[in-house]
Amino acid sequence: MTEHSIPNFREIGEITGSTDSRDVLAHATRQAARNFDDYLIVDVDAHVSEDHFWSEIIDLIDNDVLRQIGQHQVKGFGGSNALLNISPGLSLQSVGGRIGHQGRREPVNDDSVHRFISTARRSMDAMGLDYQVVFPSAMLLLGMHPQDEIEVALAKAFNRWMIERILPIDSRMKGLLYLPFNSPEACEELVERYGDTEGIIGFTVCSTRNKPVHHDCYMRLYSMIQELDKPLAFHSGYHWGDPSFAQLNRFLSMHALSFTHYNQIHLTNWIVNAMPERFPKLNMLWVESGLAWIPFLMQRLDHEVLMRPSEAPGLKRLPSEYMREMYYTSQPLERTNMKLLEATMEAMNAETQLLYSSDWPHWDWDSPATIDSLPFLSEQAKRNILGLNAARLFKLDTARRKPLAEDVLANRPKTAS
Repeated sequence: MTEHSIPNFREIGEITGSTDSRDVLAHATRQAARNFDDYLIVDVDAHVSEDHFWSEIIDLIDNDVLRQIGQHQVKGFGGSNALLNISPGLSLQSVGGRIGHQGRREPVNDDSVHRFISTARRSMDAMGLDYQVVFPSAMLLLGMHPQDEIEVALAKAFNRWMIERILPIDSRMKGLLYLPFNSPEACEELVERYGDTEGIIGFTVCSTRNKPVHHDCYMRLYSMIQELDKPLAFHSGYHWGDPSFAQLNRFLSMHALSFTHYNQIHLTNWIVNAMPERFPKLNMLWVESGLAWIPFLMQRLDHEVLMRPSEAPGLKRLPSEYMREMYYTSQPLERTNMKLLEATMEAMNAETQLLYSSDWPHWDWDSPATIDSLPFLSEQAKRNILGLNAARLFKLDTARRKPLAEDVLANRPKTAS
């Protein structure tokens, strides 16, 4: 790679939630300047810190009663959790404030655009991203909400907020339309209304829910999405309240298992019930489950189907063959055993099927260097995973859109945060 002149290191204050993202991500910027500044990089999963402006989303709810309840909660005890079913007391990602997670409160002086756009631009530039797909963190658990109508109301409001206030301002930011999957007809209405909207490059379902993806009530929805030729993503999450996880007494135990659990269930139902044969042109994307679960599920399903083919009569190939044609995001990338990781990437055709994702600003986020530093990947494989695979899946222009990493470093704030 071409040598770059990189400014010297400088001292900054303690890193907190108020520290400028360009300082927090300075090492990532240096990595980009040294190794992959000329790559197209697409971050398929970054998260919105809604706690700054959840009230904006509540105000867009079209149901008068739910909107008024939400507005009352925002002003009172609910705050940024208004109408949500999350449990703040079980949000242990930050380890008592030791690890940065969500909720960034860095100063923003630019009033010309929405605050989220200003902070997102900082992180995109610092990581060397050409595009970033934004996802609502606060809504990860809505599939378990006891009131389906609230998921529908918040889905409509968030989609409006994203489409009207965020995506038109910066073409580097893209969105996946949130689908309130417990209510199929509402999903269909949203796809019909917003499916062709500029900046909407696909559709997403929060996987943390107990709904069979193969049920007949979803067939029209899948057909509509397939006709639009845009991917359908299942974004995994955790739920300590699930009875199967209630016996786990540590956050790390629950977190390790739950983020793979829901996507394993949905993918198994998808394949065993022959959904790839019913919707052969519908591209499936599995988000934020890491990679270690993929070869496990390939082997388990192949093993079972070969012994009990009568229970999967719609399949024309082994489950692993269908899985190798699906798409997966990289984060959190399990890197404790490089031989296993290399075998996993080979098994899943990572060079064409894996998409880089950061999960910024969550505690376990991955920089692009996570992919670039893998010793067994060719340069072309790295380019594919970091951006070209996503550009192909989402039909993105591959022309450079980010500033030079050297310029980002040079333009960092001159004083410590």
